[in-house]
Amino acid sequence: MELLRVEKLSKVYGKGETAVKALDDVSFSVNKGEFVAIIGPSGSGKSTLLHLLGGVDRPTSGKVFIDNSDVYSLNETQLAIFRRRQIGLIYQFYNLIPILTVEENMTLPLLLDEHKVDPKQLKDLVEQLGLTERLDHLPNQLSGGQQQRVSIGRALISNPAIMLADEPTGNLDSKNSAEIINLLKMFNKTYKQTLIMITHDDRIALQADRVITIEDGKVASDEVIRP
Repeated sequence: MELLRVEKLSKVYGKGETAVKALDDVSFSVNKGEFVAIIGPSGSGKSTLLHLLGGVDRPTSGKVFIDNSDVYSLNETQLAIFRRRQIGLIYQFYNLIPILTVEENMTLPLLLDEHKVDPKQLKDLVEQLGLTERLDHLPNQLSGGQQQRVSIGRALISNPAIMLADEPTGNLDSKNSAEIINLLKMFNKTYKQTLIMITHDDRIALQADRVITIEDGKVASDEVIRP
């Protein structure tokens, strides 16, 4: 079942002779439960694409549909709510709030939405992430791998339609990188969590169901690795 549809998506920065086309007429779709890796050289438009999929930036032209919702038909307030409820974002540098504990960072999207935290859901998620003994810790008391686990928990706490990961292992050593990828794959396979990941690591990309290569702002290839 189609969950994400991208139609003729373009993004131009600047105007006139100084204009830079970061994305150029990109179209593709992703089914519910797919794990898609997006690869390409530095400056190819990968991160721009991910930000447009996540509602972080608006396109110059084109459309993004998530679960049949036209993302960019929403006003700023509606878009912020949609992003909080339907998009789980994971960044390379974690983006945790330093004065909040692990539990507070993880549950922040629900609290911002004035939704109650389901204690069982939180307990299960914390156990799966291996953070049971760390709930009262602040981010600076955690390793890089633990901080990324917290950001995964924060991304999943609202049961989003789609999880977007921008180089989630880019700041980690090989051992922690492998653990984070295995966690993301577990949530993808066990819970059918749709996952789109930007990575510069071909070994990680080849663990996805499908690999989309972006070059010069365009889709250069779209290859199914495993049906």
